[in-house]
Parts: sequence; structure tokens; C-alpha cells
Amino acid sequence: MSRVFRAVVRRLPTPRTLRARLTTGLVVLLALSCAAVGVAAVVELNGFLTGRLDQQLRDLGPRFPASLEHGPDRPSDHDGDEYGDTRKQSAGTFGARLVGASVTNAAVVRPGSDTAGLTAPLDTQDRRSLAAVPADGAGHSVRLSSLGGYRLMAVKGMDGDVLVTGVPLEPVESAVHRLEWVAAAVFGAALAATGVAGAVWVRWSLRPLSRVAATATRVSELPLASGEVALPPRVPENEPRSEVGRVATAVNRMLGHVEDALTKRHASEERLRVFAADASHELRTPVASVRGHAELALLHPGPVPAEVARALERIAAESARMGEMVDDLLLLARLDAGRPLERRPVDLTRLVLDSVSDARAAGPGHRWTMELAEEPLIVQGDAHRLHQVLANLLANARLHTPEGTHVTVSLVTDTTTAVLGVHDDGPGVPDAIRPGVFERFTRADHRRRPDNHGGGAGLGLSIVAAVTQAHGGSVELTGGAGSTTFTVRLPAGRGLSFGPGRRGETAPFGRRRHDPNDGP
Repeated sequence: MSRVFRAVVRRLPTPRTLRARLTTGLVVLLALSCAAVGVAAVVELNGFLTGRLDQQLRDLGPRFPASLEHGPDRPSDHDGDEYGDTRKQSAGTFGARLVGASVTNAAVVRPGSDTAGLTAPLDTQDRRSLAAVPADGAGHSVRLSSLGGYRLMAVKGMDGDVLVTGVPLEPVESAVHRLEWVAAAVFGAALAATGVAGAVWVRWSLRPLSRVAATATRVSELPLASGEVALPPRVPENEPRSEVGRVATAVNRMLGHVEDALTKRHASEERLRVFAADASHELRTPVASVRGHAELALLHPGPVPAEVARALERIAAESARMGEMVDDLLLLARLDAGRPLERRPVDLTRLVLDSVSDARAAGPGHRWTMELAEEPLIVQGDAHRLHQVLANLLANARLHTPEGTHVTVSLVTDTTTAVLGVHDDGPGVPDAIRPGVFERFTRADHRRRPDNHGGGAGLGLSIVAAVTQAHGGSVELTGGAGSTTFTVRLPAGRGLSFGPGRRGETAPFGRRRHDPNDGP
């Protein structure tokens, strides 16, 4: 039984919000209180009216059942007064005489009859019920099949018989049922009114908490990862001594700390960004000067020792590498500062062809394949920066995979987005650096390609991500060992279109694959 009850309780709908729980709890408590009051009133009224019937039975005494021994229409000699006559009894009065647990006589007073004492029809069960009434002079409720509910009182007669007197319970039951209906109607209306009023009251009382929740929701929707963040207005602290007021105060204090931390972080990022931009800008001149002097020294017509020539070559090479790094840092600093890029029509298909051609010349040991649409794909963007994205992705595939690796560059569109993919079947990106592969100065060292001695600064993929985001797109890394894919998605907007060429007019634009020795 307990399992069934728990199962039923679990299936009941549970209020989820605090407002609904408080309102439901208020209504449930009031319902329990109303039920307790109603039960107490019904029990008390039933007891009171039943007591009145018992008093009525004691006043009647056994005269009516005693008169049945002499006939229902004739006064008995019992006590010699008028109450022995059945015609003097109230309508519904019941009388029975039992001898040896057997009913010998039974009658009930009918309303509107001259001879009021009439034989009462009793079945076997009724006779057993009458025989079971103890002769203790106290009232007992018994339901007779043909007469309904009766309050009976049995006493022992002078002849050793048992005399049973009864009055109907119908007036008591009617009064009790009427009270039950009235209580149900009144309490039901009270519960309904309390539910509505309680919901309004709880809603009004929880308004400060709703403001706290609304403020927290707005804060949760803010992009707090980077950049300057403007937090929403603070929660009004109308009642600082209440529980909701203390919560509002704590939330406001927390928002103040968060705002201070975000302001300091933003200021620090701005200082770092300005420093990187200024340092990169200032370093370009001395790096170019060092590189120029090294190249000039290598052009000296006189004899130069081999060690000095080697040192000058290394100085020139490292100066060139440092110059590229400085340019990359300056580009990242400018992108972080939100400087807009050019917005001109860019032929992505031509960029892919040129970039793959350059990559094939730089890495002839790799197998390069292109999968392009049959018509040129035109988007709005910065051609130089998009070319840098392609060049960095192809350089990443060339430098970090062994010779013989198959690299596939694809360019497709779904009419809303241009999707550029660079796939290789090399050893894959190590799991340790995959989460931060697009962060700055993230390097795979020599783990993807053992003969990669030059390495890189770890800025190539970060530039890819920054330039793509500046164009409103996204880049992601998928796959693992033996199948690595970098996917760049550029929003098309209204700028996506196809070139004027007809389908299949220009061979390089058709979907084709290239061997290492083929041209693009």
C-alpha cells in the first residue's frame, strides 16, 4: 500500500517555481485546516444530535414495545398511563419485543394513520441486528433494511423479555449531510479565493527576488570572456533586513566585484594590446635594418671567411623570420583593437588556386589535391588577409606532416556560407595542444614531423582564427591521427555570388584532382 501511495505521489505534478510552491503550500495548508475544521464540526454535530436522540429514547422508555404484547391498538396495563398507547407515539417510532433472542413483535408508527402501530417488516438480517443490540439502556445505531437508520435502546422487561425502542436517524443524517455540503461549498470557495489571492500576494512579495533573478539572467547572457563588459543596473535594495533584501545586497556586492575585475582585466588587455602593437611597430625598423646590413655584408666583394659568411646568413634568415613574427604580432594587435578590414569582392576560387600552387612549389614532396566548384566563388572580404588564412593553413599542413602526405583543399557553398576545408592524412594534431591550437604561441614542436627543424612562432593558426572572426566567420579543427581537417566558414550574406563564367568553361574551376607534378 505504501509503495502504491509513493508511486501516486511521484506521479503528481510538482511545482517548479518558488512562487508556485509557496502558493501551493499555502492552499494545501488551508485545505488541511478546512478539512480539520469541517471534520470536527461534522463529528460534533453528529454527536450532539445523536445525544439528543438518546435523551429522547430515555424519555420514551420501553412503554411502546411493552404495549406490543397486548396488541398495537389497545392501551397496555404497563404503568397505567397514556404512553403505552401506540397512537400517542411520534411518527417513525420503532418498537420490538424479543424473547430468547427472537423477535416476537415489531411495529413502527406510521404518519397519518389512525391506528399508528403497524407491524414492521423485518428480514432475517434485521432480526439478527435487533438481537445483537445489548440490553444496557444505551443508544446504538442500527440500519434496518426496510426502515433505514435507527437509534435503538434495549432494556430488559419484567417477563424476562427484551424491549427495544428506536427513533429514526434520518433527521440527524440530514442535518449532518447538509452541514457537509455547506462546509464543502464554503471551504471550496475559500480555497479558490485564497489560491487567487495567495498567488497575487506571493507574486507581489517575490518581486524583489524576481528582479534579482532577472539581473542574474542578464549577467549570464553577457559575453564575459573578453573585451569591455557593461554590467546591468544593480538590484534595488528596498528591504535590506529581509531575506530577499540580503540576497539582493549580496548579488549587488558580487556584481561590483565582478565589474571591478572585468574592468581591470580589460584595462590590462588594452595595455598589453597597445604594448604589442607599439612594440611590433617599433621593432619593424631595427629588424629590417639588421636584415639589410646582414644582406649588405654578404654582398661584400672581398673575401669573407666561411664562418663569418655563415653567421651573416643566419643573421639574415633570423632577421627575416623575426620580421614576419613582428608583422604577425602587429596584425593580431590590430585585429584585437577591432580595426575594420577591407570589404571588396574576393574570388575565393582564385585564392585557392594561387595558394595551392605556392604550397606545391614549397612542398613538392606532398600530394596536393583541390576540390572546387565548377564556377568561381566570390565573397566580400579582405583579399590579402584571406590569402594569408589559406597560406597559413597550407603551411601548417606542409610543415607539420611528413613528405608523401596527401593534402586536400576543398571549397564549397550552401548558398549562405562559404566552406573552405584543408584536410591531410598526416599524424594529426597532438591531443595535448588540440584545445588551444588556435591560441597564440601554441606550437606542436617536432611531434607531427620529425624533420621539421625550423618550426614556427605558433602564430599561424591564431592569425587564421583572428582573420576569420574579423570576417564574421569561424574555424574549427576536426579529426585525429590519419585524418585532420581545418574548416573555415565565411558568412555569405549578400556578398556570396558566382563568377560570370559558364559551367565547365574554365578547366581549373571544375572539380578535379591533381598529381604532385600537375599544375593547379
